[in-house]
Amino acid sequence: MTWSQNLWSGIEPIFAATLEHPFVRGLTDGSLDSEVFGHYVAQDVYYLREYARALAVVGAKAPTLADTAVFTRHAADVFDVELGLHTTLLPELGLDPALLAQIPVAPTTRAYTSYLIATVYSGTFADGLAAVLPCYWIYARVGEALLARGSTDARYQKWIDTYGGEEFADTVAEVVALTDRVGPTLTQADESAAREHFTTTSRYEWMFFDAAYRREAWPV
Repeated sequence: MTWSQNLWSGIEPIFAATLEHPFVRGLTDGSLDSEVFGHYVAQDVYYLREYARALAVVGAKAPTLADTAVFTRHAADVFDVELGLHTTLLPELGLDPALLAQIPVAPTTRAYTSYLIATVYSGTFADGLAAVLPCYWIYARVGEALLARGSTDARYQKWIDTYGGEEFADTVAEVVALTDRVGPTLTQADESAAREHFTTTSRYEWMFFDAAYRREAWPV
């Protein structure tokens, strides 16, 4: 079993719960309120800004120049592709981007991004790689699963097509391949620490969908 396969096997229950979350199911069965999706988009904009920074730091710690180039390119793609997707989706959902900009960063968004940034800055390359990997991989697997189901809403289908498409799958495959090169070089202690980061951010992925579904706000 490769390291990536080993990591994934540890989060199978988390991924299964993610696929069954009403937010994710609602993307295909038509039950997802557009305002809930709008809240998700607003939080995702906040998240992706920090995720791009996290990718840049991981790239700076990468073992080879080629690996650095991969993460640098991916950080740029966050702006060009994913944030661009949000820009086109919002008008189709009847939502004003200016109004969404007034939605504050939610607690889960703040917690997840803070964890990512702290991990990539203070940890090793393997720590950072493991922390950023679930966002790549879970989205690709969710996109793949939802693409097979199909959506009753053309607007959500566009989101599904982006994350379930071949281009994003190729991006994820690059990072998974790097993961499998790094895994065998780690000591048992370093592998255990990196695995903990992978599991933690996988949980945050479920929490991010859940927080958007609840339109989470600060309690006080």
